[in-house]
Amino acid sequence: MAQGCDCLAVWQEILESQLGDNPPRLSIEEATILYDEADQNELLHAGLLMRRKRVPGNKVTYLVDRNVNYTNVCTINCQFCSFYRPPGHEETYTQSVDQISARFAELENIGGTRVLMQGGVNPDLPMEWYTNLICQLRERHPTIDLDCFSPIEIEGIAEVCQTSTKEVLEQLKDAGMHGLPGGGAEMLVDDVRLDISPKKGSSENWLRVMEEAQHLGLTTSATNVIGFGENNFHRVQHMDRIRTLQDRSLGAGLFGFTSFIAWPVQLENNTFGKRNKGQNRIQLGAGAHEYLRHVAIARLFFDNISHIQASWPTMGVGIAQLALFAGADDAGSTMMEENVVSASGTTKTLAGEDELQRVISRAGFIPQKRDSDYNHLDTEILDQGKLASPPPLQPV
Repeated sequence: MAQGCDCLAVWQEILESQLGDNPPRLSIEEATILYDEADQNELLHAGLLMRRKRVPGNKVTYLVDRNVNYTNVCTINCQFCSFYRPPGHEETYTQSVDQISARFAELENIGGTRVLMQGGVNPDLPMEWYTNLICQLRERHPTIDLDCFSPIEIEGIAEVCQTSTKEVLEQLKDAGMHGLPGGGAEMLVDDVRLDISPKKGSSENWLRVMEEAQHLGLTTSATNVIGFGENNFHRVQHMDRIRTLQDRSLGAGLFGFTSFIAWPVQLENNTFGKRNKGQNRIQLGAGAHEYLRHVAIARLFFDNISHIQASWPTMGVGIAQLALFAGADDAGSTMMEENVVSASGTTKTLAGEDELQRVISRAGFIPQKRDSDYNHLDTEILDQGKLASPPPLQPV
């Protein structure tokens, strides 16, 4: 650009177009330019302004729930996972219905409404084990939504039981399952996906199972893990696969994905990076700067998914708080228990409802309790005094 020229850079033109009354849909190429080149402050501020358009008001939602990992037996062997154990390993476990039910009861005691239950692809569990588990939990804990398993687990169950993934989903729904979480997506770009998890199958498999779940009326969410050495174009391609499925689902009159949740891969206790040595070594993981850009790009790119969630378990509550200024409108959940991400190195694995309220309020927003379908619930502010100060954070 010639000296003294007041022409806008390409990224500025794209960002300016997003701030109008009827912003055009971002293409993959435009979103990648923003990701690569946009000024950090301007990009994050655009994400915040877009959030105010798509989710009006000053409320930030959160969910009181817990994670339950019913087994750590898995045959997929993802290179970045420190949680799983192969069949026959001395540290394997599979919990009983009574053990799992006790965890549900603890959640009920604090007013929780959802359990996210996931494990691994366990070749020793028949279909009847899963349907009996869901039936028993639905009978014992009728007020708790059961969002269980992942598309990868559904594929594993189908393979073990020699049936289709659709049939597995139908049986689980009939047993009382409420939703299918978005775990196992990581990167829906096969050049990346099949390199880090060759046994996990193609991105098409994950998308197909999710579409089947949506046609059955199960609640679904979309996820993304970044930091495997992929580039920004790959990250936007992942978002595009999700946006395309959401277009198709909404066009068919389905509810589609409730939300999009992204976080950086955690590798502190993991050996995934050992093959990346010497001249071929690549930088793995992603820091706060990248993560906040990712949140802002997601908010601008997803014109058909209302809710963008901040990830405090991987980034910490401070960066999750800043993500509210980058376009996120949801602070995630209390979790109560977490064993998968924590196995890879994160140190904070639970947050009380009062803590999430405090994080939201101190950022200048209003805490709003929700259920897993993003319906607002009655919200009791647990500690008015602590919510009152310090003053709200300012956008970065």
